[in-house]
Amino acid sequence: MTKTYDVIVIGGGSVGNPTACFLAQEGLKVLCLERRPAVGQGDHKAAIGGVRATHSDPGKITTCLESLKIFTTWEEKYGYSLDWKPGGYCFPVYDEERETTLKSILPTQKEFGLNIDWVGPDKVKELVPGIREEGLRGGTYSPEDGQISPLRASVGMYREAVRSGAEYRFNERVTGYLQKGDRVIGVKTDKGEYSADKVVLAAGADAAEHGDWLGFDLPVVPDSHEAGITAPVEQFLAPLVVDLRPGPEGKTSNFYFGQEAHGQIIFCYTPAKLFPGTNREPLSEFLPIICNRLVSLVPRFANLLIRRTWRGCYPMTPDGVPIIDWAPVEGLVLAVGMCGQGFMMGPGVARNVTSMVVKGEPFLSEEAQACFRYDRDFYSGKKEALK
Repeated sequence: MTKTYDVIVIGGGSVGNPTACFLAQEGLKVLCLERRPAVGQGDHKAAIGGVRATHSDPGKITTCLESLKIFTTWEEKYGYSLDWKPGGYCFPVYDEERETTLKSILPTQKEFGLNIDWVGPDKVKELVPGIREEGLRGGTYSPEDGQISPLRASVGMYREAVRSGAEYRFNERVTGYLQKGDRVIGVKTDKGEYSADKVVLAAGADAAEHGDWLGFDLPVVPDSHEAGITAPVEQFLAPLVVDLRPGPEGKTSNFYFGQEAHGQIIFCYTPAKLFPGTNREPLSEFLPIICNRLVSLVPRFANLLIRRTWRGCYPMTPDGVPIIDWAPVEGLVLAVGMCGQGFMMGPGVARNVTSMVVKGEPFLSEEAQACFRYDRDFYSGKKEALK
């Protein structure tokens, strides 16, 4: 006998898990299907934990402001910590090109509610003790951004979802959809079938095959990125730091780092040449490259002890912006293509999707939601400046 739900959520990661939580809190009968043994065991656990509304895209700005609201009030609302660490984001600048780019998007960022300003070199040196002073022109600083534990966040969302009545089924892979005419009415898995009034697709790097099953193109292609973490040291660095310059070695487009709540320095770079696919094996070149970049910007980092590295996948769209919209087939909501920002966007996306399911309309403004439409021109040349 096919079990029936109000909503089925496919995926228990950065987006699917909070979506199941918020839908259940609205009183709906929710099933979350996850092919792994627990929530947050896919690319969610590869996240470095940064949460910023510092974007150039109105949709991302608004969505991440909602994520920040959820994360920063979690302990007050639920009575336990997710290791939220305030401190903001700082984008230090050493050249005119990056200064022009960052200053040009400040009006949009402020228009959509982001607390951000251009600050001078002295302020950047205060925010990032030991940063290289030669050529430093200043940078942007958004004090209300911060970081949080991906592990604690996934467990917290799961805990509150189950408390509100959501059902999770782990180690169960979706293999297809139940349809009635052009409408999705449920899903097929390797263990059974489930029907629902609506289905939310939040399958991360696996999203594209779902479009294939249903006969429409879902332009989400994963590529892999690497990160690492050090042994803990005394707290000295409040913000997460993003250096937008390409590296002199020709292999990095930018790099970023921050200090976690328990003292570890966590770091990552964006490769100049992307690695399409889902390979999650660490590369031998990562550490030499990232260490050179870290020490060249903050020489005191030469004394750090690196504990481990790992890789995860960014489910990319052609323009670097997610798809959060109704699918071309009825009954299916798309929450895919987070472009490596699923963790920071997840709660805000979940709030938006919940509104779409419950009220029939997005939580976001019309202008912000337009950024995420499925039927937009992905190849217009307009791309997120701070991805």
